[in-house]
Amino acid sequence: MSDEYSPVVTTVRRREVLAWAFYDFANSGYTTVVLTTIYSAYFVSVVAGGLDESSPGTATLLWTVSIALANLCVLLSGPVVGAVADHRASKKSFLLATTLACVLATALLGFVGPGHVFLAMVLLVLSAIAFASGENLIAAFLPEIADNEKMGRISGLGWSVGYFGGLLTLGICLGYITWAEARGDTAPDYVPVTLWLTALIFACTAAPTFVWLRERARPSPLEKGMSYMRHGFSQVRRTLVHAAHYRDLFRFLISLTAFQAGVATVVVIAAIYAQEVMGFGNQELIVLIMVVNLTAAIGAFMFGFVQDRLGSVPSLAGAILVWIAAGAVTYFATQPYQLWLAANLMGLAMGSSQAGGRALIGRLTPVARSAEFFGLWGLASRAAAILGPLAYGAVSRLSNGDHRMALLSTLFFFVLGLLLLLTVNEARGMEAREREPV
Repeated sequence: MSDEYSPVVTTVRRREVLAWAFYDFANSGYTTVVLTTIYSAYFVSVVAGGLDESSPGTATLLWTVSIALANLCVLLSGPVVGAVADHRASKKSFLLATTLACVLATALLGFVGPGHVFLAMVLLVLSAIAFASGENLIAAFLPEIADNEKMGRISGLGWSVGYFGGLLTLGICLGYITWAEARGDTAPDYVPVTLWLTALIFACTAAPTFVWLRERARPSPLEKGMSYMRHGFSQVRRTLVHAAHYRDLFRFLISLTAFQAGVATVVVIAAIYAQEVMGFGNQELIVLIMVVNLTAAIGAFMFGFVQDRLGSVPSLAGAILVWIAAGAVTYFATQPYQLWLAANLMGLAMGSSQAGGRALIGRLTPVARSAEFFGLWGLASRAAAILGPLAYGAVSRLSNGDHRMALLSTLFFFVLGLLLLLTVNEARGMEAREREPV
């Protein structure tokens, strides 16, 4: 969002804060069901599964290409959408549009049968674009409902509520799948229903956000002769120039892009790997992801205490080492219990690395440029979500569907991220933060 926009926090009712946080509850079902668990495995094994018979690894490649394409579209459109939403004071209208688009595209995915690969990819990309754009827009409301002292708490509330939203949607889907399989239904019978349930839960639980969350921004005109596109990308360019003057912050952004590429890959590949390599069924897969969500919540909570005691860089380095260890266990895993161990290590590391990454950005970012540089953090995360899955899919295809070989590409991103992180001097970065902004 534009750095020209700096809203003044007025009186905010508790229900409005809860309405903001509840959007994380609402959209988490899409992440867990569509991107991480049920639909990812269904796309590779059923929708595009026939392609693997003649060309192993093609289905996985098409899945990762879809995810990468969606994130590329968001990366390119984000600055423009931000400029329009800021200057027209229309974040809420845009958020409603993206929510409806994601709900509709998710529901339509339920009507796509085996072999309809192109249509599935189109709807997946559209739903993922709408989802990610909604994430950006809801985040932009935070400065309007929280001052600096409460921002961390309220942001954490949304994060915590989001985990439970994902668990609720997964739990309902698990209950339905258990019932459906008991009566002899197969994946093409019950997976569409889980998509409709996800869309319905998203729509219903997002409603409080649109009822109670207020738009406090006021419209402001663009400079004469300036288009929204030009304004948006000019802002990105200025932000990059500013960030380059903060050496350790800039180094960390590069490190974050690398290890976050690994994290993004795990999110969209985990279910595929568990099903294709380890032979997990849908019920076991859902239970695994539910447990991992709880583990991630614990990891995020515990990491805060470790970070305060040891510092952000050493703590985050430890979290990345856990990621690497989890990846190694996964690579050599031949028994289900070994994958359970690896998955829970990933959960601990995921909660820790996400919380730690955001916190370190905050520690290295000048207060006067907090919104600007956190926007850059979002762009780095989006770039990571392109690089990681695309690399995994490419290696999978080149190795004729060898997921263990593809996993090595993911481990590479974690190792690279760790090495880059070790070049970051936290104390020096915090000193630069306290100086006069560039």
